[in-house]
Amino acid sequence: MAARPRVCKAPRQERGVALLVCLLMLILVMLLGVSAAQLSLQGEKAARGERDREVAFQAAEDALADAERDIEAGGGEVVDPACGEAPVWQRVDLSGAVEGGCTVAFGAATGVAMPTGQGFAPFKKPRYLIERTECHHPGEDASAAATPSYCYRVTAIGFGAKAATEVVLQSVFSKPE
Repeated sequence: MAARPRVCKAPRQERGVALLVCLLMLILVMLLGVSAAQLSLQGEKAARGERDREVAFQAAEDALADAERDIEAGGGEVVDPACGEAPVWQRVDLSGAVEGGCTVAFGAATGVAMPTGQGFAPFKKPRYLIERTECHHPGEDASAAATPSYCYRVTAIGFGAKAATEVVLQSVFSKPE
C-alpha cells in the first residue's frame, strides 16, 4: 500500500485568554488583600485610641481621688465661684498650660507620685480644681435661715499617652463632719 502523504496543519494561533484570566484573578486577589490590610489597620488604630482614652480616664479618676484626700486633709486650693458668672471650671484652663491658673497638679498637695511620659502612662500629670459650693443634704432645712453646709465640686482633667487625648470628670464631695 502506498503511504499517504502527511498533511501538516498550520499551528493554531494562541489567543492569550488564559493569561488574561490569570492576570484579572491576580488583580482581584491583590485588591482583596489590600482592603483586608486597611481594615485591620483601622481596627488597630481604633483600639489604640480607645486605650489612650482609657488611660486619660483613669488619670482623671486618680486626680479626683487625690483632690478628695486633699480636702479631707484640710488643705486644697479652694476656688470660690463668683455670683452670676459661669462656674469656675468653665472659665479656667484645666490643662495647666497657663501659668498661675487655678488648677493643682496631681500629688502637689498630697505628695502622691504618678509615672508619666513613658509607654502607656499619661504624657503628663492630671490636674484638678476644687470649688466650694453650698449644698443641702436630703432632709435638711434649706431655708435662708438655716446654717449653710458646704460641698466641694471637684473637676479633674486626665491626659492620655498622646497629648491630644484629654478626659474631664467632675464629682461633688462632701467632707465628713
